[in-house]
Amino acid sequence: MMRVYHKRQTRVHKVQTLSQLETTEGLVWIDLQNPSPAEIADVEAHFEFKFQSRQEQIEIESSSRYFETDDEIIANSNFLQFNSEHNQFISNAVSFILQDDILFTYRDADLTAFSDCVKKIKGTGRFFHSGKQIMATLLEVGVDNDADLLETLSRQVAELSKVVSFGGNPDEHLILKISRTQEMTMEIRQNAVDKQRVLSAILKSKEFEGEDYERLRIVIKDINSLIDHANFTFQRLEYLQNTFLGLVNIEQNKIIKIFTVASVIFMPPTLIASVYGMNFEFIQAFKWKYGFAYAVLLMVISSAGTLYFFRRKKWL
Repeated sequence: MMRVYHKRQTRVHKVQTLSQLETTEGLVWIDLQNPSPAEIADVEAHFEFKFQSRQEQIEIESSSRYFETDDEIIANSNFLQFNSEHNQFISNAVSFILQDDILFTYRDADLTAFSDCVKKIKGTGRFFHSGKQIMATLLEVGVDNDADLLETLSRQVAELSKVVSFGGNPDEHLILKISRTQEMTMEIRQNAVDKQRVLSAILKSKEFEGEDYERLRIVIKDINSLIDHANFTFQRLEYLQNTFLGLVNIEQNKIIKIFTVASVIFMPPTLIASVYGMNFEFIQAFKWKYGFAYAVLLMVISSAGTLYFFRRKKWL
């Protein structure tokens, strides 16, 4: 799918193909979402450049994240999207190409950041006069989207904290949820670091000056705050995890304590039964008609005495 945005008077308008434009004058943004080979070839032929391959877009090396020549800037970044069906984040690679103040974006997924950017363009189109401004807005909205995702995770962490703090049952489901939330928090942090690296490289370019430069500097500050918040959230989850494991250890110790006390209480009766089970002829009360009752009484008294001793020591 291709979306072409161009200026007409004071507003930005959208068409679906380049053929619908009489001239490329006023063109500010061409957005390719999961494009067909024909659409890619059309754009490449019209503007005489090549889009990066899919592998080049997802490379993690700095040289692949940002590349600048005399007439174009190429930047690759990842945008997170929450998949509610599987309760996970999906990282989508986006390629930015800035040439002659026209922005070209190449992506495979329908991203919230792009939808929000289009809403801004429709609402205040007079402020989007160039591809640089749209690129800055996309990165800005992308960071805001990451912040919203982290805020949602923070609320989940608060709920988990309540469960752990108010004596919730330390079951397997809870520890798995804590671990999964930790993993999602780190995904947001990694995504923020990715944008930080790209923006740091962009700020070194002479193409971004004045108002655009200041906007990107503010976005960098927002990213730094986002990373700090992600680190704090991760540490909080780590604390909850340690607390949870501590509760599990307490529960295990309680169970072990019950078995230990039970074994100690029944140790004297076992000893008495063992003595009276010896095959010696001259054992006290062996042939006495009340011998069995006497042995049982000894067992009960010894068990009760042991139990009384534990309670007096406050071990029970």
